[in-house]
Amino acid sequence: MNTFADHPHRRFNPLTGEWVLVSPHRAKRPWQGQVEKLPPVAGVAHDPKCNLCTGNLRMNGERNPDYKHTFVFDNDFAALTPDAPSDYRDDDGLMIAEGESGLCRVLCFSPRHDQTLSRMSVEEITYVVDAWIEQFVDLGSKPDIGSVLIFENRGEVMGCSQPHPHGQIWSSRHMPNETAKETDRQLAYFKEKGRAMLLDYVGKELKLGERVIHQNDHFVVLVPYWAIWPFETMVLPKRRIGGFDEFTDGERGSLADALSNIAIRYDNLFETSFPYSMGFHQKPTDGEAHEEWMFHAHFYPPLLRSATVKKFMVGFEMLGSPQRDLTPETAAQRLRDLPTVHYLDR
Repeated sequence: MNTFADHPHRRFNPLTGEWVLVSPHRAKRPWQGQVEKLPPVAGVAHDPKCNLCTGNLRMNGERNPDYKHTFVFDNDFAALTPDAPSDYRDDDGLMIAEGESGLCRVLCFSPRHDQTLSRMSVEEITYVVDAWIEQFVDLGSKPDIGSVLIFENRGEVMGCSQPHPHGQIWSSRHMPNETAKETDRQLAYFKEKGRAMLLDYVGKELKLGERVIHQNDHFVVLVPYWAIWPFETMVLPKRRIGGFDEFTDGERGSLADALSNIAIRYDNLFETSFPYSMGFHQKPTDGEAHEEWMFHAHFYPPLLRSATVKKFMVGFEMLGSPQRDLTPETAAQRLRDLPTVHYLDR
């Protein structure tokens, strides 16, 4: 790939079957476009007006308990409901619709209003990992749930409507588009090679090292070879794990360490509370073994040049293919060179 380092080229994503255009020279172009506001600095540990803080009333009139670590509840404004009809309509293959049932929950990461994953200890994040595991097992065991998607939107730039540290869990009857694409691609690879695609991929990345940011006994944090967003990363296990239900005790703490490490590096990059969408892709919950599937997390942060200049997915990206302005190797080097002590603590 050194041949392409400073020149436009495209890279293939084996997980989705799609290409991304890499244009390293574009990062040098002048910018007179939109500049975002700096995110507000979290101040108070408890906000009496926050719907997620301990002891406060939510919009539905229920009062939050005095929780000490994590708190999970059914989303008061759920995108999916368990009583959705199962009707199916098909008008000559042109207008197709069907009912989609499911359950949506909210998971508060901490009782402290002013926390983020980057400001929490590894021990505190381990409580969050434990809650994710419990929710995946609970929701995934329901006969009408075929997919459980756990994610976090962090920051106003990512459309987060509530600054209290929290994530969401959407479980649905059918697999969402991205999970379905990854299922099909991993299954095809497994049928051809007899091995899990992402396990082979992790092995190659560990040998090369150029896109690896952090690793511990059980997990690797890296910028994927086919990354779209400027500082996109993945968190991958070193063994084949299909989903949260297959975690060992040691892997729970190791995942917490990996999440802490990359969250701190993100904040340190532009010395700001770094926005992102993060989520876990894992095996369907249909009761099958899914040997082709390998659990992983995606981090999709929008910032490109600074705390106030983000990457826009418009024009060619919307009508043609995704395009990035710096190579994944450059992004990995910049993240790897950052200290792992949060800038507010230095």
